[in-house]
Amino acid sequence: MSQAEARVRGGRLGLEFLLSEMKTLFRRARTIAMLGALAAVPVLLAVAVRITTGGESGRGPAFLGDITQNGLFVALTSLVVAIPLFLPLTVGVVAGDTVAGEAGLGTLRYLLVAPAGRVRLLVVKYLATAVFCLASTLVIVIVGAAIGAILFPIGPVTLLSGQTVGLGAYFARLLLLALYVTVSMLGLSAIGLFISTLTSVPVGAMAATIVLSTVAQILGSLPQLEFLHPWLFTDHWLEFGDLLRAPISWESFGDNALLQAGYIVVFGFLAWGRFSTKDILS
Repeated sequence: MSQAEARVRGGRLGLEFLLSEMKTLFRRARTIAMLGALAAVPVLLAVAVRITTGGESGRGPAFLGDITQNGLFVALTSLVVAIPLFLPLTVGVVAGDTVAGEAGLGTLRYLLVAPAGRVRLLVVKYLATAVFCLASTLVIVIVGAAIGAILFPIGPVTLLSGQTVGLGAYFARLLLLALYVTVSMLGLSAIGLFISTLTSVPVGAMAATIVLSTVAQILGSLPQLEFLHPWLFTDHWLEFGDLLRAPISWESFGDNALLQAGYIVVFGFLAWGRFSTKDILS
């Protein structure tokens, strides 16, 4: 077999492996339950606002008043609510289970016997986790916009910069918000992947990843540790306001992407270094 044929065959195997991993991930009852729990966030928020305000426009605190005036704000508010806890919780579960879950089930050795290879296995596991990050944020945005349209009036949206945009333009910005939040979770996913290579107990890897997310957010809220904030993977998680201005400022998006890329590279190499020398016994 020539080198070109080998590369084509390797690429085909990698794509098939990725599709198989994604199919397995999204067919799990646990994954479906987590996506359902994330979908419940905007539903519960919208129902609570509807009940407490009686649906009257402008009633309640500022964000409640925004929702009652335009139901499309449910999606945005739900993201703000989900980012500190619910999204890191679900991402931590998926990322922590990537390698440790296979080891715990005794299937890791058989995956490596197949023409997958350790590096390809890590890449595929990480890419599947990244797809889950995107799916989870899209679930919140789509369900939030849908339930908001059902329970409240919708119409043109006033941006943070004061301009008003139509429904189509605002939906495009919601998709950008979902992409921003997805990028924000990629650093945590890389950390979870690395932790998952350290143990064969998936619950431990999940818990450690989630705890690190919480600790990073606590450290980021302490003014005494301001020198540390730019290095925390959580530093830009809530800085997506620039996407709700006209014209859009991409500075925060770029800073966030650069920070997450750093974590992906560092913890990706750590995961590779650990996994490539690890004795696979199960």
